[in-house]
Amino acid sequence: MRVVIVDDEVLALDYLERQIAKTDISANIVGRFTDPLEGKRFLLQNQVDVAFLDIHLPELNGIELAEQLLEAKPELVVVFVTAYDEFAVKAFELNALDYIVKPVRLERLSKTLLRVRDSLAMKQPSAVESDSAQVLRLNLFRQFSIADETGGTHLLQWRTTKAQELFLYLLQHRGQLVRKSTLTDLLWPEYELDKVYSQLYTAIYHIRKTLKPYAKYIQITNTTEGYILSLTEVLLDIEEWEERIGKLPPISEASLEEYIDTMKLYTGDYLQEYGYWWTESECQRLKEQGLGVSFAIAEWYQQQQIWDKAASYYQRLRSLYPQEERTYFELMKIYASTQNSGLVEQQYKELQFILKEELDVAPSKYITDWYEAWYQNQEAVRKI
Repeated sequence: MRVVIVDDEVLALDYLERQIAKTDISANIVGRFTDPLEGKRFLLQNQVDVAFLDIHLPELNGIELAEQLLEAKPELVVVFVTAYDEFAVKAFELNALDYIVKPVRLERLSKTLLRVRDSLAMKQPSAVESDSAQVLRLNLFRQFSIADETGGTHLLQWRTTKAQELFLYLLQHRGQLVRKSTLTDLLWPEYELDKVYSQLYTAIYHIRKTLKPYAKYIQITNTTEGYILSLTEVLLDIEEWEERIGKLPPISEASLEEYIDTMKLYTGDYLQEYGYWWTESECQRLKEQGLGVSFAIAEWYQQQQIWDKAASYYQRLRSLYPQEERTYFELMKIYASTQNSGLVEQQYKELQFILKEELDVAPSKYITDWYEAWYQNQEAVRKI
């Protein structure tokens, strides 16, 4: 591996170089610098595998230097060397592979170099990756999962629930800058300011570790203000679904199956398993599109007087969206058309109950007016 050391003290450079030479890891030191600006120029212009950066440097400290290097060369492995372990949290945020505390002990350095070697080996492209561009499929309906090559799905194992929520929030705002202050207010509102950023940086570190097998597909870039999550060669189920909806022709007997197949992709509401309040707007937006397609299918059956399939579709919609008045109303009209007065009354009473129980409101006036007119007509028939 090709190594560069940056430290403003010559004795520290000499000592680290000797310690590296004592390890069993094959490491070629191709540059050593006391001036961070000179080190930066060399690192940007040459092929280097790993940079050992002292935190306390003049003009440009190690943290700032790492930020600039990783922005230009994200594949560079960074190891911080510091006299204080308080900087470890910031190292995590930058996705540094490791940090070591001065004076650098041989045993600790050997472990770090082994990690560097393993990390470099993992970055070597496999034959599959080099021969063909694979697409990673991410599912967001119901819960987050990753589709594998066999068509199955698996869930990621997150270190904490906060790390999971942080990742999903960044994913929802993919391609956008999300400010650190927004994330701390969202996830750790009860923490004091001097402690909350260590929680954020540690969570980002664990997210990056979890996503390491998918690094070529999902990238989290940090800036001074916040983070940007980017996707490369990734297919989201919600985007595929919306694209199919946008291409649907007017519903007819010929296009009916296309409508039905499209709705089969809607396997549950957007991230519904987690109950995050910040998903509500996106969830409602997607849900309204699904309702539009589903109602189009049910209405087509209704117009064709295929009452059993129309009723079946509305019943499924009612179970998915129990507060959606329209499903009850359409079922009432279907049952009225098929002379099933008992089910008409049952649908109206169920609608009354669910709206009172969940929202403390009565059915809409147009539904109540229709029901009362229908009921009066039924009473008049019974008297004949």
